[in-house]
Amino acid sequence: MPKILMTVYAGVTYALFLAVFVLLIGFVGNFPQLPRTIDTGPATPVPVAVAVDLLLIALFGLQHSVMARPAFKRWWTTLVPAPIERSTYVLASTLVLALVLWQWRPIPEPVVWAAADGPAASALVALVWIGWAVLLVSTYLINHFELFGLRQAWAHLTGHAIPDQEFRTPLFYRHVRHPLYLGFLIAFWATPRMTAGHLLFAAACTLYVLVGIWFEERDLVAQFGDRYRRYREEAGMLLPWPRRARR
Repeated sequence: MPKILMTVYAGVTYALFLAVFVLLIGFVGNFPQLPRTIDTGPATPVPVAVAVDLLLIALFGLQHSVMARPAFKRWWTTLVPAPIERSTYVLASTLVLALVLWQWRPIPEPVVWAAADGPAASALVALVWIGWAVLLVSTYLINHFELFGLRQAWAHLTGHAIPDQEFRTPLFYRHVRHPLYLGFLIAFWATPRMTAGHLLFAAACTLYVLVGIWFEERDLVAQFGDRYRRYREEAGMLLPWPRRARR
């Protein structure tokens, strides 16, 4: 594949991801401008809705985790050029996420909690946006453009080598090992109106995050060894526990 075509592919993939990510924010936030959200859509019997929704989240989790593993990447890059391996992963994740948003079956009743208009509701809405902000900032702290495959394609186009990944703990990462996941969880849980379907979504995504962290940390220990083991003792997984004193 020509270098310029790889770069265009990476750019289009990134643009598609941004579009679906914006839809995700509206989906979770029940934006009235969208035809489908976490609580609006075609009426479906509850058992069917639960089965479909759990299957969709499991499908996303399976794709997201399997394609991120080093062993899969080594095999995958025998089929897909290495400079667009990450972009292809992003594309696959984006398409599966779009499927989740498209086929999600709402379960609007019962309502688990509902904050009436006022300070409580405003605080929860603000917390949702804080969650999305933490997520976005976290991607830039670890190199946003490399995370989404743009840096790899651009480096290939310009003939520059990407340095080996260094172990760094900037800003949020000094206190929390996975602030990106924390941002997702805050955005998913901090809602003024928690329906049964929203609770199912948040709980299933939380379970996936915990499983994903287990696999990710296993890979990070294999990559960074004792340095990452010490980091696990110094920083909380999802909550900013106080650091332990270094020996």
